[in-house]
Amino acid sequence: MSIAQARLFRRSMSPPEARLWMALRDPVLRPHHFRRQVALGPYYADFASHSARLVIEVDGGAHFTDDALRRDGRRDAFIRAQGYRVLRFTSVDVFEHIDGVVTAILGALPQPPPTA
Repeated sequence: MSIAQARLFRRSMSPPEARLWMALRDPVLRPHHFRRQVALGPYYADFASHSARLVIEVDGGAHFTDDALRRDGRRDAFIRAQGYRVLRFTSVDVFEHIDGVVTAILGALPQPPPTA
């Protein structure tokens, strides 16, 4: 994919991606600076925080076929080999359980060291 294609994807996010993007811009998550449509080798992640080494994917119905599951598995293996964790959420989860999605993301982020 090209930079132009990534820009197009950023402008034409699906409704669940747009909803999650708004949640990722919340001040509680902002220190980890998430980006949209991030190039990682031959793939683009829906969202990624380089500082937290975390990739977040929003999966619609097309992701649940056997072929798509295999492709996603290869993709996730490549991204993990680059040192990132991958979290996947369904479109339904993003729409119906956004608070739980944000809680799961917060749980996956590195915690700052305790202050004395």
